[in-house]
Amino acid sequence: MSHLVRRRTALAGVPAVLLGAATASTATAATAAASTATAGPRFPARFELPDGFQPEGIAIARGRAYFGSRADGDIYAADLRTGQGRIISQGPGTGSLGMKVDPFGRLFVAGAAGGNGRLIDTRTGAALASYTFTTATPTFVNDVILAGKAAYFTDSRQPVFYKLTDGKVTTIPLSGEYEHLEGNNANGIERTPDGKALIIVQSSTGFLLRVDPRSGVARRIDLGDALMTNGDGLLLLGRTLYVVQNRLNKVAVLELNHPGTKGVLVDELTSPDFDIPTTAAAFGNRLYLPNARFSTSPTPTTEYWVTAVER
Repeated sequence: MSHLVRRRTALAGVPAVLLGAATASTATAATAAASTATAGPRFPARFELPDGFQPEGIAIARGRAYFGSRADGDIYAADLRTGQGRIISQGPGTGSLGMKVDPFGRLFVAGAAGGNGRLIDTRTGAALASYTFTTATPTFVNDVILAGKAAYFTDSRQPVFYKLTDGKVTTIPLSGEYEHLEGNNANGIERTPDGKALIIVQSSTGFLLRVDPRSGVARRIDLGDALMTNGDGLLLLGRTLYVVQNRLNKVAVLELNHPGTKGVLVDELTSPDFDIPTTAAAFGNRLYLPNARFSTSPTPTTEYWVTAVER
Protein backbone atom coordinates (compact mmCIF):
# COMPACT_ATOMS: atom_id res chain seq x y z
CA MET A 1 0.00 0.00 0.00
CA SER A 2 1.16 3.52 -0.71
CA HIS A 3 -0.67 4.91 2.37
CA LEU A 4 -1.91 7.92 0.41
CA VAL A 5 -4.07 10.06 2.66
CA ARG A 6 -5.12 13.00 0.52
CA ARG A 7 -4.34 15.07 -2.55
CA ARG A 8 -4.28 18.86 -2.50
CA THR A 9 -4.09 21.50 -5.19
CA ALA A 10 -2.78 25.05 -5.26
CA LEU A 11 -4.97 27.69 -3.65
CA ALA A 12 -6.56 30.16 -6.00
CA GLY A 13 -5.98 33.04 -3.59
CA VAL A 14 -2.88 34.43 -1.96
CA PRO A 15 -2.35 33.70 1.77
CA ALA A 16 -2.49 36.72 4.03
CA VAL A 17 0.55 35.77 6.06
CA LEU A 18 3.72 33.94 5.07
CA LEU A 19 5.58 32.65 8.11
CA GLY A 20 9.29 32.12 7.75
CA ALA A 21 11.71 31.65 4.96
CA ALA A 22 13.70 28.65 3.88
CA THR A 23 16.01 27.56 1.11
CA ALA A 24 15.58 24.11 -0.40
CA SER A 25 17.99 22.62 2.09
CA THR A 26 17.46 21.06 5.48
CA ALA A 27 20.32 23.17 6.78
CA THR A 28 18.17 26.31 6.50
CA ALA A 29 14.86 24.82 7.66
CA ALA A 30 15.52 26.20 11.17
CA THR A 31 15.90 29.68 9.70
CA ALA A 32 12.53 29.25 8.00
CA ALA A 33 10.85 28.45 11.30
CA ALA A 34 12.43 31.42 13.02
CA SER A 35 11.68 34.05 10.37
CA THR A 36 8.42 35.82 9.59
CA ALA A 37 7.23 37.76 6.61
CA THR A 38 3.94 39.59 6.22
CA ALA A 39 2.21 39.31 2.88
CA GLY A 40 -0.80 41.16 1.58
CA PRO A 41 -2.07 40.94 -1.98
CA ARG A 42 1.56 40.82 -3.04
CA PHE A 43 3.56 37.56 -3.10
CA PRO A 44 1.99 36.31 -6.35
CA ALA A 45 1.19 32.61 -6.63
CA ARG A 46 2.62 32.70 -10.14
CA PHE A 47 5.31 34.87 -11.67
CA GLU A 48 7.13 34.85 -14.97
CA LEU A 49 10.74 34.07 -15.75
CA PRO A 50 12.54 35.44 -18.80
CA ASP A 51 11.41 34.00 -22.12
CA GLY A 52 13.69 31.19 -23.24
CA PHE A 53 15.25 30.84 -19.77
CA GLN A 54 14.73 27.05 -19.36
CA PRO A 55 14.70 26.92 -15.52
CA GLU A 56 15.71 23.92 -13.44
CA GLY A 57 16.90 24.73 -9.91
CA ILE A 58 15.60 27.06 -7.21
CA ALA A 59 16.89 28.33 -3.88
CA ILE A 60 15.30 30.89 -1.56
CA ALA A 61 16.98 33.15 0.98
CA ARG A 62 15.76 36.32 2.68
CA GLY A 63 12.70 36.68 0.47
CA ARG A 64 14.57 36.30 -2.81
CA ALA A 65 14.36 33.29 -5.08
CA TYR A 66 17.25 32.24 -7.28
CA PHE A 67 16.86 30.21 -10.46
CA GLY A 68 19.38 28.57 -12.77
CA SER A 69 19.10 28.23 -16.54
CA ARG A 70 19.83 24.80 -17.96
CA ALA A 71 20.45 26.48 -21.31
CA ASP A 72 23.43 28.71 -20.53
CA GLY A 73 23.82 28.74 -16.74
CA ASP A 74 22.54 32.27 -16.10
CA ILE A 75 21.31 32.98 -12.57
CA TYR A 76 18.06 34.91 -12.18
CA ALA A 77 16.95 36.46 -8.88
CA ALA A 78 13.33 37.39 -8.12
CA ASP A 79 11.73 39.24 -5.21
CA LEU A 80 8.97 36.98 -3.87
CA ARG A 81 6.94 40.00 -2.80
CA THR A 82 6.50 41.22 -6.36
CA GLY A 83 7.65 38.40 -8.63
CA GLN A 84 9.95 40.86 -10.36
CA GLY A 85 13.58 39.99 -10.98
CA ARG A 86 16.68 40.16 -13.14
CA ILE A 87 19.70 38.20 -14.27
CA ILE A 88 22.36 38.68 -11.61
CA SER A 89 25.07 36.39 -13.00
CA GLN A 90 25.94 35.40 -16.54
CA GLY A 91 26.42 31.67 -16.97
CA PRO A 92 29.43 29.83 -18.38
CA GLY A 93 27.50 28.41 -21.33
CA THR A 94 26.65 25.15 -19.58
CA GLY A 95 23.62 24.58 -17.37
CA SER A 96 22.96 25.65 -13.81
CA LEU A 97 20.77 23.03 -12.15
CA GLY A 98 20.23 22.34 -8.42
CA MET A 99 21.32 25.10 -6.06
CA LYS A 100 21.46 26.06 -2.39
CA VAL A 101 22.32 29.28 -0.53
CA ASP A 102 24.53 29.13 2.55
CA PRO A 103 24.30 31.53 5.54
CA PHE A 104 26.98 33.74 3.96
CA GLY A 105 24.93 34.41 0.85
CA ARG A 106 26.94 32.11 -1.39
CA LEU A 107 24.96 30.19 -3.99
CA PHE A 108 26.23 26.65 -4.62
CA VAL A 109 25.30 25.58 -8.14
CA ALA A 110 25.36 22.14 -9.79
CA GLY A 111 26.97 22.50 -13.19
CA ALA A 112 25.19 19.88 -15.33
CA ALA A 113 27.22 18.68 -18.33
CA GLY A 114 30.06 20.97 -17.29
CA GLY A 115 30.98 18.35 -14.67
CA ASN A 116 31.49 21.04 -12.06
CA GLY A 117 30.09 23.08 -9.21
CA ARG A 118 30.17 26.86 -8.90
CA LEU A 119 29.88 29.43 -6.13
CA ILE A 120 28.07 32.70 -6.85
CA ASP A 121 27.87 35.76 -4.60
CA THR A 122 24.13 36.44 -4.36
CA ARG A 123 24.73 40.09 -3.47
CA THR A 124 26.89 40.97 -6.47
CA GLY A 125 26.39 38.06 -8.87
CA ALA A 126 30.16 37.56 -9.00
CA ALA A 127 31.48 34.06 -9.65
CA LEU A 128 33.52 33.25 -6.54
CA ALA A 129 34.87 29.84 -7.54
CA SER A 130 34.42 26.92 -9.90
CA TYR A 131 35.36 23.34 -9.04
CA THR A 132 35.86 20.61 -11.61
CA PHE A 133 34.43 17.33 -10.30
CA THR A 134 35.06 15.15 -13.34
CA THR A 135 36.26 15.25 -16.92
CA ALA A 136 34.63 11.89 -17.67
CA THR A 137 31.80 11.72 -20.15
CA PRO A 138 28.93 11.51 -19.91
CA THR A 139 28.41 13.59 -16.81
CA PHE A 140 25.46 15.55 -15.49
CA VAL A 141 26.02 17.20 -12.11
CA ASN A 142 22.40 17.57 -11.09
CA ASP A 143 21.78 18.71 -7.53
CA VAL A 144 23.46 19.83 -4.30
CA ILE A 145 22.82 19.79 -0.56
CA LEU A 146 24.74 21.62 2.17
CA ALA A 147 25.63 19.61 5.26
CA GLY A 148 27.82 21.24 7.86
CA LYS A 149 31.04 22.32 6.21
CA ALA A 150 30.47 20.14 3.16
CA ALA A 151 28.44 20.39 -0.03
CA TYR A 152 27.39 17.14 -1.72
CA PHE A 153 26.59 17.00 -5.44
CA THR A 154 24.88 14.22 -7.42
CA ASP A 155 25.86 13.10 -10.92
CA SER A 156 23.01 11.54 -12.87
CA ARG A 157 25.31 9.94 -15.45
CA GLN A 158 28.08 8.60 -13.23
CA PRO A 159 27.73 6.09 -10.31
CA VAL A 160 29.29 8.54 -7.86
CA PHE A 161 28.62 11.69 -5.89
CA TYR A 162 31.00 14.50 -5.03
CA LYS A 163 31.89 16.07 -1.69
CA LEU A 164 33.22 19.62 -1.63
CA THR A 165 34.92 20.74 1.59
CA ASP A 166 37.13 23.82 1.91
CA GLY A 167 37.80 23.78 -1.82
CA LYS A 168 38.76 20.09 -1.87
CA VAL A 169 36.76 17.69 -4.05
CA THR A 170 36.29 14.04 -3.07
CA THR A 171 34.63 11.56 -5.42
CA ILE A 172 32.62 8.89 -3.57
CA PRO A 173 31.40 5.79 -5.48
CA LEU A 174 27.82 4.69 -4.92
CA SER A 175 27.43 1.05 -3.89
CA GLY A 176 25.15 -1.21 -1.86
CA GLU A 177 21.61 -1.24 -3.29
CA TYR A 178 22.38 1.41 -5.89
CA GLU A 179 22.31 0.04 -9.44
CA HIS A 180 23.54 2.34 -12.20
CA LEU A 181 21.20 2.21 -15.20
CA GLU A 182 20.84 3.91 -18.56
CA GLY A 183 19.32 7.36 -18.39
CA ASN A 184 18.88 9.68 -15.43
CA ASN A 185 20.06 8.14 -12.16
CA ALA A 186 21.03 10.01 -8.98
CA ASN A 187 19.06 13.23 -9.05
CA GLY A 188 17.73 15.21 -6.07
CA ILE A 189 19.64 15.07 -2.78
CA GLU A 190 18.80 15.89 0.84
CA ARG A 191 19.83 14.94 4.37
CA THR A 192 18.02 12.47 6.59
CA PRO A 193 16.06 13.99 9.50
CA ASP A 194 18.78 12.94 11.95
CA GLY A 195 21.44 14.55 9.73
CA LYS A 196 23.58 11.41 9.67
CA ALA A 197 23.05 10.32 6.08
CA LEU A 198 22.04 11.57 2.66
CA ILE A 199 18.84 10.90 0.73
CA ILE A 200 19.10 10.56 -3.04
CA VAL A 201 16.24 9.91 -5.45
CA GLN A 202 17.09 7.72 -8.43
CA SER A 203 14.95 8.94 -11.32
CA SER A 204 15.43 5.81 -13.43
CA THR A 205 13.94 3.53 -10.76
CA GLY A 206 11.81 5.76 -8.56
CA PHE A 207 13.74 4.54 -5.51
CA LEU A 208 14.66 6.73 -2.57
CA LEU A 209 18.09 5.77 -1.26
CA ARG A 210 19.64 6.41 2.14
CA VAL A 211 23.35 6.92 1.47
CA ASP A 212 26.27 6.87 3.87
CA PRO A 213 28.11 10.14 3.10
CA ARG A 214 31.49 8.59 3.88
CA SER A 215 31.35 5.18 2.20
CA GLY A 216 28.69 5.75 -0.46
CA VAL A 217 26.82 2.59 0.58
CA ALA A 218 23.16 3.02 -0.37
CA ARG A 219 20.09 1.30 1.04
CA ARG A 220 16.53 1.66 -0.21
CA ILE A 221 14.23 3.65 2.04
CA ASP A 222 11.17 1.57 2.85
CA LEU A 223 8.15 3.35 1.37
CA GLY A 224 5.87 0.32 1.16
CA ASP A 225 4.79 0.00 -2.45
CA ALA A 226 5.16 3.73 -3.19
CA LEU A 227 7.61 4.69 -5.93
CA MET A 228 8.92 8.17 -6.56
CA THR A 229 8.55 7.84 -10.33
CA ASN A 230 10.15 10.76 -12.20
CA GLY A 231 11.63 11.93 -8.89
CA ASP A 232 13.57 15.16 -9.24
CA GLY A 233 14.18 17.80 -6.58
CA LEU A 234 13.96 16.97 -2.86
CA LEU A 235 13.13 19.24 0.07
CA LEU A 236 13.20 18.16 3.72
CA LEU A 237 11.45 20.23 6.39
CA GLY A 238 11.57 18.51 9.77
CA ARG A 239 10.60 14.91 9.00
CA THR A 240 8.52 15.85 5.97
CA LEU A 241 10.17 15.12 2.64
CA TYR A 242 8.79 16.72 -0.51
CA VAL A 243 9.66 14.85 -3.71
CA VAL A 244 9.02 16.69 -6.98
CA GLN A 245 7.80 14.18 -9.59
CA ASN A 246 8.44 16.30 -12.63
CA ARG A 247 6.61 14.69 -15.57
CA LEU A 248 3.77 13.60 -13.28
CA ASN A 249 3.15 17.27 -12.41
CA LYS A 250 2.93 16.63 -8.69
CA VAL A 251 4.86 16.70 -5.43
CA ALA A 252 4.81 13.62 -3.20
CA VAL A 253 4.73 14.36 0.54
CA LEU A 254 6.41 11.74 2.71
CA GLU A 255 6.70 11.47 6.47
CA LEU A 256 10.02 9.87 7.40
CA ASN A 257 11.26 8.30 10.60
CA HIS A 258 14.17 10.01 12.36
CA PRO A 259 17.02 8.00 10.75
CA GLY A 260 15.36 8.19 7.34
CA THR A 261 15.09 4.44 6.83
CA LYS A 262 11.29 4.37 6.42
CA GLY A 263 8.64 6.69 5.10
CA VAL A 264 4.90 6.93 4.43
CA LEU A 265 3.27 8.74 1.54
CA VAL A 266 0.74 11.05 3.22
CA ASP A 267 -0.16 13.60 0.57
CA GLU A 268 0.30 14.81 -2.99
CA LEU A 269 0.42 18.44 -4.06
CA THR A 270 -0.50 19.51 -7.57
CA SER A 271 -1.66 22.53 -9.53
CA PRO A 272 -3.27 23.14 -12.92
CA ASP A 273 -0.47 25.67 -13.37
CA PHE A 274 2.24 22.97 -13.29
CA ASP A 275 4.07 22.21 -16.53
CA ILE A 276 6.78 19.76 -15.48
CA PRO A 277 8.12 21.36 -12.28
CA THR A 278 11.58 20.19 -11.32
CA THR A 279 12.63 21.51 -7.92
CA ALA A 280 11.07 23.16 -4.87
CA ALA A 281 12.02 25.66 -2.19
CA ALA A 282 9.96 26.81 0.78
CA PHE A 283 8.93 30.25 1.90
CA GLY A 284 6.39 30.44 4.71
CA ASN A 285 3.50 28.08 4.07
CA ARG A 286 4.27 27.75 0.38
CA LEU A 287 6.46 25.76 -1.94
CA TYR A 288 7.76 27.55 -5.02
CA LEU A 289 8.52 25.45 -8.11
CA PRO A 290 9.95 26.46 -11.50
CA ASN A 291 8.26 24.81 -14.48
CA ALA A 292 10.87 23.31 -16.81
CA ARG A 293 8.38 22.45 -19.58
CA PHE A 294 10.50 19.54 -20.84
CA SER A 295 7.78 18.50 -23.29
CA THR A 296 7.83 21.91 -25.01
CA SER A 297 10.57 22.50 -27.56
CA PRO A 298 12.57 25.46 -26.23
CA THR A 299 12.92 28.59 -28.31
CA PRO A 300 14.11 32.11 -27.40
CA THR A 301 10.45 33.11 -26.97
CA THR A 302 9.22 30.08 -24.99
CA GLU A 303 7.50 31.22 -21.81
CA TYR A 304 8.54 29.92 -18.39
CA TRP A 305 7.10 30.63 -14.97
CA VAL A 306 7.14 29.77 -11.27
CA THR A 307 4.17 28.25 -9.43
CA ALA A 308 3.52 28.48 -5.69
CA VAL A 309 1.42 25.86 -3.87
CA GLU A 310 0.39 25.71 -0.24
CA ARG A 311 2.18 23.02 1.74
